[in-house]
Amino acid sequence: MKIIDSLESVGQYAVLLKSTLTLPDRFREFLKDFLKEMYKLGVNSLWIVMIISFFIGAVMVVQIALNVASPLLPRFTVGVVSREIILLEFSSTIMCLILAGKVGSNIASEIGTMRVTEQIDALEIMGVNSANYLILPKITAFVAFMPVLVVFSMFLGMIGGYVICVITNTPPPETYIYGIQAFFNDFFVWYSIVKSMIFGFIIASVAAYFGYYAKGGSLDVGKASTDSVVINSILILIVDLAFTQLVMG
Repeated sequence: MKIIDSLESVGQYAVLLKSTLTLPDRFREFLKDFLKEMYKLGVNSLWIVMIISFFIGAVMVVQIALNVASPLLPRFTVGVVSREIILLEFSSTIMCLILAGKVGSNIASEIGTMRVTEQIDALEIMGVNSANYLILPKITAFVAFMPVLVVFSMFLGMIGGYVICVITNTPPPETYIYGIQAFFNDFFVWYSIVKSMIFGFIIASVAAYFGYYAKGGSLDVGKASTDSVVINSILILIVDLAFTQLVMG
């Protein structure tokens, strides 16, 4: 029975995407909603991305410095390893897991509230493609802003590592900077940006799906929001593994 329910959910999700990913009827209205959603979902997420990236970058350098304290390893290894972790996984995958909680729950609860208060039904009675009107600006805005969030996360993560090196001198700041620059591969940056945009699409579309098909009252909206965060987290991890194997394998 659960397998049948899961297949039905996948079908509903596909149908919703088919209705969502169409050209908007009024492009000017879409552009206005796009900019509003970009500010609400993207710009308002900058502060949490910056704070978490700065402190995780600092903690990462401390942990790596403690665990590679070997005379056989050069001290700039701390900078190299922390850079690779930030570029390849933290600023894309881990940050998107965090954003699945903030942005995903926001989208699911907003659309879910509109569903249970019959605002979506009113749009459909007026002949409006409610999925396209409500969901497309959110998906496109969040996906478009993901590169900005990722670049900020990368930058602040490395700055956090530099600050802790200045404070503790383990390793010295100039050694850390040399490690950050050594053996740099710019492909890792583009890999992280593309991966995060895929995750951004998953977060926004799955959260919108749970909100769009919410039924009942306020408690059901809360459940839809929670379910969206859980499913998003699982999908991000699965897609991360598959995408990494395809691109880096």
